[in-house]
This record gives sequence, C-alpha cells and structure tokens, in this order.
Amino acid sequence: MADRQDPFAAFFDMQGELMREMLGRFAPDAPPESPTGQWSGAAEQLRAMWLDFTEERLAKGPDPANPFDPAQWALLAQSWTNAAPSPDPAAAQRFMSEGFQLWQGMTRAMLGPGPDGEGEAPELPRQDRRFTDPAWREHPAYLLLHQTYLMLADYVVHAARSVQGVPDEQRAQLEFATRTLLEAMSPDNFLATNPVVLRRTIETGGQNLVKGMRHLIDDLRRGQLTHTDSSAFALGENIATTPGKVVYETPLYQLIQYSPATDQVLAVPLVIFPPWINRFYILDLTSKKSFIKWAVDQGLSVFVVSWKSADASMKDVVWDDYIRAQIDAIDQVRSRLDVPAVHTIGYCVAGTTLAATLAVLARRGEAKKVKSATFFTAQVDFENAGELLNFVGDQQIEMIGKLAPEGYLDGRYLAATFNALRSRDLIWNYVVSNYLLGEDYPAFDLLHWNGDVTNLPAAWHGAYLRDLYRDNKLVVPDALSADGTPIDLTRIETPAYIQAGREDHIAPAESVWRATRHFRGDTTFVLAGSGHIAGVVNPPAANKYQHWTGDSAAGSLEEFIEGASEHAGSWWPHWLAWLEAHDPARVPAKGKRKPGGKGDRVIEDAPGRYVKTR
Repeated sequence: MADRQDPFAAFFDMQGELMREMLGRFAPDAPPESPTGQWSGAAEQLRAMWLDFTEERLAKGPDPANPFDPAQWALLAQSWTNAAPSPDPAAAQRFMSEGFQLWQGMTRAMLGPGPDGEGEAPELPRQDRRFTDPAWREHPAYLLLHQTYLMLADYVVHAARSVQGVPDEQRAQLEFATRTLLEAMSPDNFLATNPVVLRRTIETGGQNLVKGMRHLIDDLRRGQLTHTDSSAFALGENIATTPGKVVYETPLYQLIQYSPATDQVLAVPLVIFPPWINRFYILDLTSKKSFIKWAVDQGLSVFVVSWKSADASMKDVVWDDYIRAQIDAIDQVRSRLDVPAVHTIGYCVAGTTLAATLAVLARRGEAKKVKSATFFTAQVDFENAGELLNFVGDQQIEMIGKLAPEGYLDGRYLAATFNALRSRDLIWNYVVSNYLLGEDYPAFDLLHWNGDVTNLPAAWHGAYLRDLYRDNKLVVPDALSADGTPIDLTRIETPAYIQAGREDHIAPAESVWRATRHFRGDTTFVLAGSGHIAGVVNPPAANKYQHWTGDSAAGSLEEFIEGASEHAGSWWPHWLAWLEAHDPARVPAKGKRKPGGKGDRVIEDAPGRYVKTR
C-alpha cells in the first residue's frame, strides 16, 4: 500500500518504462543479459531501495537536525522568496535578439567543418565547462538544449540584476537566488537531459544509477552531501600529524603546543586562532600542505587553539566568551614560556574576533601582550562582505534561529550555506558525479576537512550575523563591547599583516582590505592568488599561484593593485620575514619550549579530543 502512495515509487516506475523504451530503440533485440536488458532489474533495484528508505524515514518521523530534511530547506526557501522583489519583465528585446543569434550559431555549429572537410567546427555561441564533453554537441537536440539553457540563464540573471526601484541589497538577493535556481535547473543535473549520463546508463545497464542511489540514500541519512572518501583519512595518522601536545583546556577550547623542529626558536611564540566554524587542521593537513609544520620547521614556537564543537551545554556562549578565550590563550602562552608578548594569527571569523580582542586589550592598557597580529582572509568591515550578505536579512536570521531548538546550530547547515555560495562546483557537480554517474569518491584531504563540520552556539551565531554582517557595528567605535569593555578598532596600534585572497568569495578581497583603514598602527597588506582556502594554504614547495605586495596606505584596493608588484609562489616567506623583522631574537628550544618534557604536565597528544567531536 505504501508504495502506491509514494510519488517517488511512481517516479521510478515511470523512469523504468521510459528507459526500457528509450534503450530499446538503441538496441531493440537486446537479450536480457545485455546492458539494455539489464535495465529492468536496475529499475527494480532503484525502486526497492527508495521504498525501503522512505519507510525508514516514515518510522522515524521528521528530523529537524538534518539539513537534508526537505521541510528545513522549505523554510529557508520561503524566507528568500518573501524577501526578494519581482523582476521587471520589460526587457524582452535583448532576449529575442540573442535568440536569433543562437539559432544562427547553432546552424553553423551543426554544419561542422567546411565543404572541403578541413578545419574545425566553429565555436559555439556560449561556452561552459559543464558541457565540454563531446556528447553535448554530437546530437543537435543536446546541442540546442544546453545552448538554449545558457542563453536563458544569461537573460534571466541580467533581468534580475537590472531590476529598478528596489534597494541594492534586495537586488543582490534576487540575483543570488535567481542564479542558484538556474544552476539547479541545468540540464546536466538530470538523467533524461544529460547525454553523458545516458551513455553511462546504457553501458552499465543502469548500475551507475543503482550505485548513485546508494550514495544518495547514505547522504540523506547523514544529512550532508559527501564530497570525498572519508574513510581514507584519520586525524593524527595521515592528517593533522604535526607532533605536539595539548597543554591546556577549557570547556570552550584546547591549547595545542607543537614540538620544536630546530635547536633555536624565535623568542616570541606564535598563537594561531583558527575559525570556530571549522576544524583547525585546515592549517595542518598532510605534512606537505601544513602551515603549522612549515612554521615549526622555520623555528617558531607554535600554539594553536582547537575550538570545541558546540552542544546544548554551550547554548549561552556568546561574543564575550570567544574574546575572553583568545585573551586567556594569549596569557596562558605568555605564562607558560615566561615571555612578555606573543605573535598572533586570526583566520577568517577568528581574525574578526582577534581584532576585537586587540581593541579590548588596547582599551585596558594591555596592548603590549601582542607583538604582532596577522589576519588570514578576515573581515572587520562588513559593508561589502559579498554573497553571505544574502543570508542575513531579518527573515533569514529568524529562519536560521528556528533551526537551533537546543541552543546550537548544526554545522551541516553552515556547510550547506557555504556550498550554496558555489553550488555549481560544490553541489551540482557532485550530484552528477555521485548520484547520476555513480562514480567512486576520491580521496582528497581538503574536501574531507570541508565536510568535517562544527556546530555553533546559536546565540553567538545569531548575534554575529546581526551585529557584524547586517549592522556592521564593529567599525563603529564603542557600538559593541566585550567582557564589559567597549570596542574601538581605531585604538589598535599593534603591527598588522593583512592577507586576502583575490578570488575569495567568502571574505572578498575588497572587504578584507578595509581593515587597513580602521587600524591605527602599521599595516602590511598582501593579496594572494586563489581564494579563501587555497590562497592561505599555499606552501612554498608547491610553487603555485602568486601574491602581490605594494603600498598598504593606498587609497583603495584598486590603487593597491595598480601599483603592486607580482611575485610567483607562496606569500608565506614574505610573512616570515615580516614577523622576524619585529623581533629576530632566538632562544634555545628547551624546557617548556618542548611540550611534554621532563616535569611538564600535559593533557594528551595533538591533535587532541576536541577536534574529533561532532
């Protein structure tokens, strides 16, 4: 009875009939053991798998903690729809003109090489890497299909971008929502309109879809899109392997000290604050990619904060707690090594909090505790904070609040949000490869880290979106406070190294640049090639990308770029030279510079327990 009421069961029945008929046209006399004849069995497997899964879901009931639960995304989609204005439909002239050009281009493309048979087929009117497989142009129907889609997508996005009479932020929301919807509707995302998938289905007798269905059901169960083979990685074994010890912990964080690799180390130790929205080991992936290992190998005494993934016990954790934690970690390192000051690094949101921490210390007359501050792709001025601003309207924030009934936001929602910023690459690309083509998962450490999500305290997350992203209060002197101390960024005189990624879509370079306008002290701005992750995690040995140095006092990012010098490869050596210039003194790597040595009480080996909890 249940299978008759389940629309997906009917869908698979229909798909089975459709595929049997279609494949029969390719090979009408195919025997049952052939790929075509095997389709009937594959269709039955798909149907049975889905029925088993739906019965399991019905027995368990809705799961509000699962970001893949359709009801949760319906709430967010509704909030977007309610907030977005309607586009002006008046600009059809351009559409008609380009439609005519498309047909002309299609005609030339279908004709192929000239009559003498020499030369190549003319370029298609529109190019897109989703449709580079020759199958998309070998048949006129698929050629016209994907070119028409690309033309329509351009037209609709342009129409959304050109809406008049609405605030800029609403226009940006409409454009983002339109582009996201169009990427979901791409013909390569569907079995019947993707010739590459159809070819694979014919070759395998539908077993690619059976395998893909297993992937889909597994992802629905875990509530998260799988990007990589997670079984290929183990913390402390082949990622996050730099030797060290957990030397201190609180209910909010563990403090890891790494073992020195040189006989002499810089006298001023380094404390790294990674973002609490991710696991710290983005800076300690494999040994060849590890910023932490590289820094240790250069002779730095490196400490890293490992934030605890939130649970219901952390429902009252707020802004003040993270700033107090950063000050506490600074003091713990100063006390442990008996030094007056430390170097600091803040990555992404932890860099935002580091700026607030420096302002609090400056107001309290304790600024000398920090010798220097480095900011990896961190924003303090959120006026031009990029596409994440599409998630901070009142309705969106209210909807997000409803997703955290126990006081913490499941990290899978945040992962899905960041994936949505680049849905073509991080969602639909994997829908095609995982679910339609049924491909095996690759073993990729960066994608493994990307899927290792962290829960957030809901109160703090909501305040962060409202106060920083929406209202941009951090750059307003004394508009915010922490631990009873007003925050004024213009009081910060600590030397600052500010790194941005040229293609960063999470913390746009223009937004990161603005920190140079709010700090009073000396600032050094460096623009790195690539984006939010690869722009940071770029070891010198890889010899990848490039970076630009120039006048950090320029009037704008554009002026900086115009006068900047381009350098091949990683910016890490430039940063190290900057750091050493502030205090080149070195001391022997002994005593508590070697964690876990004689008489030194430590808690456990790195990478610690907190990074392993979900």
